[in-house]
Amino acid sequence: MAFFKKVKQKVNGLWYPKSVTVGKPVTTDEVADRLSKVSTVSRGDTYAVLKELGPVLGDYMAQGRTVKLDGVGTFYYTSNAAKNGVETSDKVDATLITGVRVRFIPETRRTSSGRVQSRSMVSDNIFWMELPEGVKENPEPGGGEEERPGEL
Repeated sequence: MAFFKKVKQKVNGLWYPKSVTVGKPVTTDEVADRLSKVSTVSRGDTYAVLKELGPVLGDYMAQGRTVKLDGVGTFYYTSNAAKNGVETSDKVDATLITGVRVRFIPETRRTSSGRVQSRSMVSDNIFWMELPEGVKENPEPGGGEEERPGEL
């Protein structure tokens, strides 16, 4: 089951449900164990592949490529730029890039009319429950930086 909490938006004063995570994050070991149970690959081999996945994806993205994993989605780099830009295009160069982020788009399946039919990483069986009183939510997942103006 998935959890939400009630959050009041400062902008309009209205209340909305906000998804939250609970418990400790699922570890590489746990994912390797589960994958080995649903495949013919050993736990050790699965763990080894998962440990090397990040560096391999990073290498491909550093070459300017996107990485599409069937059943998962697409990963790609975006860059953050310094300040608010420059006056002319001839002043644009790599020194203006101050940071790099990894973006992820979950794989989707579309109908013949182009409407999204399903997303591979979104279960059809999500049951939403309000976070019970006293249950501590995790900090924001992902460990990334805040959104910043100047992102390219």
